[in-house]
Amino acid sequence: MVTHVPAEASGDERGALLSFVEAQRGAIRRSLIGLTEEQAASRPSASELSLSGLLKHVAETELNWLRLAQQRPNEKARTEETWADSFRLVGDETVPQMLEFYAEVAAETEEFIHSVESMNDTFPLPEAPWFPKDGNCSMRWLLVHLVEETARHAGHADIIRESLDGRTAFELVAEAEGYSNQS
Repeated sequence: MVTHVPAEASGDERGALLSFVEAQRGAIRRSLIGLTEEQAASRPSASELSLSGLLKHVAETELNWLRLAQQRPNEKARTEETWADSFRLVGDETVPQMLEFYAEVAAETEEFIHSVESMNDTFPLPEAPWFPKDGNCSMRWLLVHLVEETARHAGHADIIRESLDGRTAFELVAEAEGYSNQS
């Protein structure tokens, strides 16, 4: 989904990267415009993915990376047994609650990034077969990775939404921005 991300002020790398992360967050949020809880939870393709599940997943994923960068425990950490629950709403969870949670995570991410001394500051990667042993990554890498991760799922959301009711990302952008579909 092409949307215009405003140019950063000269030399404002943090602002530019945060703007691209926010553009992808917006794509996820817009995919849910006008849907009921049931529609948001539906899976209109062979995939197990739903829009509400994608929303929850990207919010929890961003929180996980934020906690790694902050070097703090993740209060929503998943285990192998609960991993699937990061892709679906459970119990009394709702889309509005997940949107609020995502907004809180986004605000905390932005506050944290503005507080670090340098985008070159690093934090350790967790032990996992897909990360280098004793690896570290920078705050810059963190933001680029959040763009990558969220954009991947925003693409999934575009396909799911169009499969649900035919509405495209462009139509949802126009609606979110208050543009009429009338000629």
